[in-house]
Amino acid sequence: MGNVMLIPARRQVGSNARKQEEEKPKLRVAAYCRVSTDSDEQATSYEAQVEHYTEYIQKNPDWEFAGIYADDGISGTNTKKREEFNRMIDDCKAGNIDMIITKSISRFARNTLDCLKYIRQLKDMNIPVLFEKESINTMDAKGEVLITIMASLAQQESQSLSQNVKMGLQYRYQQGKVQINHNRFLGYTKDADGNLVIDPEQAETVKRIYREYLEGLSMDKIAAGLERDGILTGAGGKKWHTSTINKILRNEKYIGDALLQKTYTTDFLNKTRVKNNGLVPQYYVEGDHEAIIPKDIYLQVQEELVRRRVGKTSANGKKRNYSCNHCFSQIIICGECGEMFRRLHWNNRGVKSIVWRCISRLESTGLECHARTINELVLQDVVVKAINQMLGDKSNYQAQLQLNIAAVIRASQATAIDSIDEKLMALQQELIQKANSKEDYDEIADEIFRLRELRQKTTVDTAARDEQIKRINDLQDYISQQTTLLTEFDEALVRRWIKQITIWDDRITVELKSGVSIDVDA
Repeated sequence: MGNVMLIPARRQVGSNARKQEEEKPKLRVAAYCRVSTDSDEQATSYEAQVEHYTEYIQKNPDWEFAGIYADDGISGTNTKKREEFNRMIDDCKAGNIDMIITKSISRFARNTLDCLKYIRQLKDMNIPVLFEKESINTMDAKGEVLITIMASLAQQESQSLSQNVKMGLQYRYQQGKVQINHNRFLGYTKDADGNLVIDPEQAETVKRIYREYLEGLSMDKIAAGLERDGILTGAGGKKWHTSTINKILRNEKYIGDALLQKTYTTDFLNKTRVKNNGLVPQYYVEGDHEAIIPKDIYLQVQEELVRRRVGKTSANGKKRNYSCNHCFSQIIICGECGEMFRRLHWNNRGVKSIVWRCISRLESTGLECHARTINELVLQDVVVKAINQMLGDKSNYQAQLQLNIAAVIRASQATAIDSIDEKLMALQQELIQKANSKEDYDEIADEIFRLRELRQKTTVDTAARDEQIKRINDLQDYISQQTTLLTEFDEALVRRWIKQITIWDDRITVELKSGVSIDVDA
């Protein structure tokens, strides 16, 4: 029997331990940094950090270099814009990184919520973050406590920066300096100096939208027409939304003016912006850039927007929504009960026709009515007769229109908008000063609100007066320039001139927007 040599168990375990230690995989370590946004410094900064972290990681025999992740800029409050940071997190989830090294907390994240969110997320994956400057390892017992303190300090720095940016914007607004995202602003681009200049092709689209709206088209129909013709939005999209049309029709920048600070940031961390309802000062700059839409057309559109939103209220108090399906929609009124007429397709003993009938005779309105039903062809003939009656007696109607102009001017209240603006500017400056020094500014804010309401009312009154005078002048020009009587019905004339048509038993009254009424036997 041969000799048997026993190997002590202790030495066998030690050998296995050394073998296991030799086979232990290295930690895959990545570095995260943010480099300067300055193009001259960016390359140098990036190369320096790559060299530093590569050398730092390779010096450790237990580590394996897993790459450098570098984002541009200094702001860490918006992780959506940090593409490399997000790529690093994805690589961690994919199991390609075991540890992250970064210079400091302020480079990793600039607010407590964001910082702790990702640290805990990485901790759940057993991935520590090592902060060189603060000598913090997030897997240590005291790591999260220190992280909370340091991240809070970084948050204060970010908040201070946010306040400085806000004050800088306030100063720019006070100087009347306008910043517009022209890449998504239909109708304009910018020149080499950053000034707004008109884009001729897009400007035609803006003019078309304003023109079609005043011609009676709905926002839906305008959007459908633009899509049908393959016209792109300001952002280059093919799909037009009614909300886009609505914003274009309300945007004062198309008349060359600019209302600044329509929205403001409520939370510097998540960049939440809300509509400014007077909580922070607003500034209105007139003549900032070249206009696409004449001011009188813009004011007509604003008036039409209000008219369509309000709709009409029937004699029984029921509100009727605006309809633009036909030029006669909502302007045919019953002389007996005050209700509107509705358009109907009739088939009377095999004879098809289009008629208009009082709503009180079609549905329960609480009003008893015996108004006649009137054929649409008769209504068209009445409009032609009314306009021809005016054209046949030019001197009499022109004299009446002159009296109407005088009445409009007498009725208007001439409140000086310039003086209101001067007071507003002074109060806004005072409000900013008091807010910065944490003084009570409620009284000033109340006066600003009052003056803004007064300015808005004065602006509306002035615009309404100017629009009424313009309509009267336009009608005078039309009467003097029209050399022949109308021979056929024109829908455009109805939308342009006629405000209301009232149906009586023995006649029909056509009331023009200029204040002239004409009775026609029908």
